[in-house]
Amino acid sequence: MTALEHPARRADGPGRPRRRVPFPVVDEVARHCLQEEEPETVHIEVHLPGAPDPDRLRAAFTEALRRHPRILMREARGAWYRRRYEWELTDGPDVEAVSFPEARADGLRRARERALCDAPPLTASPPVRLEVVAAPEGSGAASVLFLTINHTALDGPACLRVLATAAELYGGRDNAPAAPPTRTPATAPAADAPELPSPWAPPARVAHGAPEPSPGNGMLVAELPVPRRPKGSPFTVNDQLMIATALMIAHWNREHGAKPRPLRITMPVDDRPRDMSMPIGNGTRLVEVPFGADELTPLLDTEPRPEDVRTLLRRTSDRTRALKALSRPQLGHGATLLTAPVLPVGVRAAVTRGLRRAAAPWTSTTLLSNIGRIPYALDFGDAGAAHAVWFSAPARMPRGLTVTTASTGGRLHLALRWSRTLLGHGDGAHLRDLFEHYLHVTEEEPAP
Repeated sequence: MTALEHPARRADGPGRPRRRVPFPVVDEVARHCLQEEEPETVHIEVHLPGAPDPDRLRAAFTEALRRHPRILMREARGAWYRRRYEWELTDGPDVEAVSFPEARADGLRRARERALCDAPPLTASPPVRLEVVAAPEGSGAASVLFLTINHTALDGPACLRVLATAAELYGGRDNAPAAPPTRTPATAPAADAPELPSPWAPPARVAHGAPEPSPGNGMLVAELPVPRRPKGSPFTVNDQLMIATALMIAHWNREHGAKPRPLRITMPVDDRPRDMSMPIGNGTRLVEVPFGADELTPLLDTEPRPEDVRTLLRRTSDRTRALKALSRPQLGHGATLLTAPVLPVGVRAAVTRGLRRAAAPWTSTTLLSNIGRIPYALDFGDAGAAHAVWFSAPARMPRGLTVTTASTGGRLHLALRWSRTLLGHGDGAHLRDLFEHYLHVTEEEPAP
C-alpha cells in the first residue's frame, strides 16, 4: 500500500485530513530554486471591450476553481528532512482570489509590474490571483483581466482553461475549445541538413545590454500581424516564430560584439486536451531546438536570399516535428533522477541549486513559448469577448530573456520579458523591432 492509498490520507469523510499530492518533478525543481528577487510568475493579460460586474465575476471565478479542484491547493507544512514536498488540496479558496484595484491613469503599468514582482504565495490556496484593471482611454478595451500565477504550482495554459470556465459561467455562453490547427503531413527530412552543434557545447548567451540597477524582470508587449505562410506549407507559424527568435538574438549579439556561436532555444510542448478534462498543473515538457551559427549568419544580411529562408524553414520544421514526437520526461531523465525521494528535500534542494549554478553555461540561450491560437472564445457576456491575450514566462538568468506569443483574432500578441541584470527597457524595444523585422523575413517565401 502506497502512502497516497493509505486511508489516513483520504479526504472522503468528515474529520479526515485533507488529501495530499506529492510535488511532480517540475514543481519540485521550481520549488528548490525559488528566488525572492526574481519570482517565478506567469502573467496572463486579457483585454475585454466591457467591464465585468464584480460580484458576478467573483462568483464565476470561485465556481470555476471548484470545477477544476486541482488548482485549489497550497504547500503542506513539513520538516526540512521530509522526503517530498506535498500539495494540500482544499475544499475552497483560502483567500479572495479576485480583486478590483482602484482605477488610476497608470493602473495598467502597475498591474504588469505586480505580475512580475509579486508572486501569489504557495501557502494559501489557490496560488493564483485575478485582478480586474480599468484600461486606459484609447487602448480599445474597457477592462483588462490580469491573472498572475505562481509557476511553481501552475502554468499558463492550465490557468487559461480555468478562466475559460469562469467566462462560460459568467456569460452563459459556450467557451468550448476550437479544434487545433492541423499540420501538413511530414515530408522526407532535408538531405542538405548540416551537422547540428553538440549538445555538450555551451550555447550562445544573450549579450548584455544596458541593465537596470534594480533586480527583477522587465517586460514589453506588442501586437503584430500573424505571419503569412503559403497554404499547405510543411512549416508552421511556430517554426516562423522560432526562426525570428533565433535571428533576433544572433543580430543582437553581433551588434554587441559577441562571437557567433550556436543557439539552443527551449520550446515547451503541451499535449494536454483543452476541454474540461485538461489536467491542471505544470503540464508541458521542454525540448531544445538547436541552430548552428552558419545557418543564421547568411540571413542577417539586409536582404537575405529567399532560398536561404526556405532552407532554414524546412530544417526548423523537421527539427520541431521530430522533437515533438519524442517521448521523454518533462525536464529530462536527469531531473527525474534528481527528484527521486531518496534523500530529504532539504538535501536535494541544496544539490539542485548547486547543479543549476554549475550547469549555467550549458543552459539554453532563450525560451520561446508559443501558446498558439487561443482556443477559447473567452466570452464574458455583457463584458464582451477577449480581443487580445498576452502571456509572459519567467526570465531568470542565465537565460535572462524569454519570448512568449499567442494569437487572437488574427493578431499576434508578443511579450518579451527579461532580467533587469541583463537588459533595460530600451534594449527590450530594440529586440522587439528586430523580432518584427525577422518575422517578416520568414514571410518572404514566394508562392510555388
